[in-house]
Amino acid sequence: MEKEPYLKELYARNPPGSLDKLQDKVVGIAGAGGLGSNIAVSLLRAGVQRFVIADDDRVEISNLNRQYYFLDQVGMEKTAALQQNLLRINPHVQATLHCTRVTADNLTELFSEADLLIEAFDAPEMKALAAHCWTRDFPDRFLIMGSGISGYGMNNSLSTTVRGRMVICGDQQTPYSTENGLTAPRLGIVAQMQANAALEILLDGKISY
Repeated sequence: MEKEPYLKELYARNPPGSLDKLQDKVVGIAGAGGLGSNIAVSLLRAGVQRFVIADDDRVEISNLNRQYYFLDQVGMEKTAALQQNLLRINPHVQATLHCTRVTADNLTELFSEADLLIEAFDAPEMKALAAHCWTRDFPDRFLIMGSGISGYGMNNSLSTTVRGRMVICGDQQTPYSTENGLTAPRLGIVAQMQANAALEILLDGKISY
């Protein structure tokens, strides 16, 4: 299908004028697991068409309870599998996928063209790394973080906190543990909170919390 007719129909129910505002925006996503894969799909469906995504992991069966992957993608690099899934929704998406581990030495270079960065790591130390590097090198660009995503229930404990250009979604106190586990509903809520915050920033230039 030709690009313009397809995009017009695909995004027919999105907010009027939003596609024009989003067409040149670039979203960086650090991590392509439970948060990152769901955030990417949600923002693509919201009209974002340019992404930079980095992750060095492969799809495992244990990921399928919460991550946007499928059984026939087990064993694939997550970046390759995610690109495949994004293209199935919008074959015109422009996604730069890096199958590499994000470090303090490469984060700035990997995401330099992003208008904002969404942190989607599992490990607390990686979240801290993203916060340190991004706020140091791009103090005028928003960073959207997920913190406190494990377990289930407790909907009202999830919130969005804004600290300057840093936005934190989650309960900020429930790190992953084998006792708490990870479930698609609760993790998915936080992923959508992050995506929704990013969408507001991209469309309005600010976040209203």
